[in-house]
Amino acid sequence: MPNGLEITKAAIDDFAKVQRRMILAKKENAVETYADLKEEYISLKALLTVAGVNLSELDKIKE
Repeated sequence: MPNGLEITKAAIDDFAKVQRRMILAKKENAVETYADLKEEYISLKALLTVAGVNLSELDKIKE
């Protein structure tokens, strides 16, 4: 069973991946894809905030 640190690392990795895809979707003007990714972005951001992760350096989207 994963511990809290492993779960947090996985969430940070997922957060970075979603942000990269959001940036690409915005660049390609893929509005629906961006909106779908934004939902996951918001969920991950909330989870990481509750876990006490400082997102000031990690959050490239800043929405």
